[in-house]
Amino acid sequence: MSRTIVVTGAGSGIGQATARLSRDQGDRVLGVDLRGTEIEADLSTAAGRTEAAERIAEQSGGTLDALVACAGVATPGETMVRVNFFGTTELVTALQPLLAKSAAGRIAVTGSISGTQPVDADLVAALLAGDEEAAVARCTPLLETGNGHRIYPSTKSALAQWARRLAIAPGYADAGIPLNVVAPGVVLTPMSAPLFEDARMREAMATAVPMPLNGHATPEDVAEVLGFLISTANTHVTGQVVYVDGGAEVTVRGPAVF
Repeated sequence: MSRTIVVTGAGSGIGQATARLSRDQGDRVLGVDLRGTEIEADLSTAAGRTEAAERIAEQSGGTLDALVACAGVATPGETMVRVNFFGTTELVTALQPLLAKSAAGRIAVTGSISGTQPVDADLVAALLAGDEEAAVARCTPLLETGNGHRIYPSTKSALAQWARRLAIAPGYADAGIPLNVVAPGVVLTPMSAPLFEDARMREAMATAVPMPLNGHATPEDVAEVLGFLISTANTHVTGQVVYVDGGAEVTVRGPAVF
């Protein structure tokens, strides 16, 4: 039976691969991205998120079977905070009523193994408090002191914590809606391509994210896991951070963390 699925960041990378996989399975996909998708919207702004939610409600007919949030940016700064965290959390909240109308509503969001790396505690706190302007303001001192590299892991750590809290909150597990996070390691996408052009970055990635199982992932590798998490076959997996990282997380953090 065909299902209606929304995929953000559907214009490239993991989002594009997930949208393609869902369509190949016979689902109706509403892709969301800045351009080139069914719904063109800027998730870095509150107005853009509202517009996206309204257009999804209209085009879905008021019922949504799954949401996969893949939209994200890799350049440290204000837009990273607005898209990576609030572009996901606000859209999930806005679409919950549509998902609750489905017989098998499902949500999966894209985190990152970087969420296990050092973060900025003040930024994470502002994100989890839902204070977008405070979170954005925190970016300035981080960038000025050479700590801009902590913004990305902070957004992904906060996203994982937010999802784990929400998964068992009213309106989700008790409404039959699983909510999970996929945390990829290094994925070969257009967003990561510039990193591979820098020999120092390649070495840094190999050290920080060692992937003994099959090396770097493709977007399709991650899409397959997302596909299961939003499928009707997933009846009891919720609140989980699923590492699609070739063994990087267990290599770095060890077997005692689970």
